[in-house]
Amino acid sequence: MRKRTTHPWIFSNQLLKTFGDFEDGDVVDIVAPDNSYIGRGYINRKSKIAVRLISLEPRNEKQLIKDRIHDAVCRRANFLKSEDACRLIYSEADWLPGLIVDKYGQYLVIQINTLGMEKLKPVVLQTLIKEIEPAGIYEKSDSSSRKKEGLEKVCEWVYKSGPELIPYEVNQMKFLADTKGQKTGAFLDQRMNALLLKDFAAEKVCLDAFSYTGNFALHLLRFGAKHVTLMDYSERSLQVASEILRINGFEKRFETVKANVFDELRNYESKNRTFDLVVLDPPSFAKSRSSISSAARGHKEVNLRAMRLLRKPGILVSASCTQVLFRQDFEKILLKAAEDNHVELAVLQEGCQPPDHPVILSIPETRYLKFIITEVRRRY
Repeated sequence: MRKRTTHPWIFSNQLLKTFGDFEDGDVVDIVAPDNSYIGRGYINRKSKIAVRLISLEPRNEKQLIKDRIHDAVCRRANFLKSEDACRLIYSEADWLPGLIVDKYGQYLVIQINTLGMEKLKPVVLQTLIKEIEPAGIYEKSDSSSRKKEGLEKVCEWVYKSGPELIPYEVNQMKFLADTKGQKTGAFLDQRMNALLLKDFAAEKVCLDAFSYTGNFALHLLRFGAKHVTLMDYSERSLQVASEILRINGFEKRFETVKANVFDELRNYESKNRTFDLVVLDPPSFAKSRSSISSAARGHKEVNLRAMRLLRKPGILVSASCTQVLFRQDFEKILLKAAEDNHVELAVLQEGCQPPDHPVILSIPETRYLKFIITEVRRRY
């Protein structure tokens, strides 16, 4: 291929020639036309990302994976000492493309999204067991990307066993990671952003939309919210959320609503139901830049509806995990929704990914999370 930067992705149209015998998923060496060495990575000719580099040097891949995992664990040493849960491995950000590992209490949940990493799974498991000594490892490899890589879904205990709902603690509160839920069972990337609600929750009537298992709802109640409505399309997620709230001592002051958030916000508007504070933490609305227009429409619609439900002044907490939507784009969407509602937005707090979800500046794809707390005001 042509000379390139240190970004770990090599697209199919960048490969000029291939030599030798290999199968998809095998580790191969990449060189430039002048024979200078570019790196070593695993190949999949069925994918638009033909090669994902794991090293810029010609090293043994098994030893390399062991070293990469060891380094990732060392980078999280302070988290492992002080926190019960954290992201242990964050794919390209740890130069382990296709691998996500989250730690929940004594257990690990892994997600493998690429064929190359699937072939390296035995050494991944062996190294994680040695480094962490977990009580069990659950594999929750059920993302849509696996089908594109020619892989079947895998959801099972791959080392020892454990509970369906894995207990762990965050911010001195008790949580449950659902092995039958989304992603690895919980969303650890919002645990620090949730602490930013402390100054805004007291005595508020709140809506936690796209609530999943209630991370924001629990923080709001702990910080003194008068009442929280949890809204999600998944009955199971709401049941798990109710159990999480119960084990934290909140038997009352909340309700759960199973509904499509877009539809239910319109329904609430027609009934003149209002809130003091609304949290919006939707799933990703787009996986590629080609879908960014539909993602922008989705974010604008849901934020526009939420603003209409707020008593003025009111607090709108809006997040986006759509990686292809940049922060400045997200802010423009919020501004447009405010203009269409004839209200003013004042930014009170901004959050981002926690340090165990690091952003590598040379790999912009590692940056995805936007989190903004605003006050929605009537225009003077």
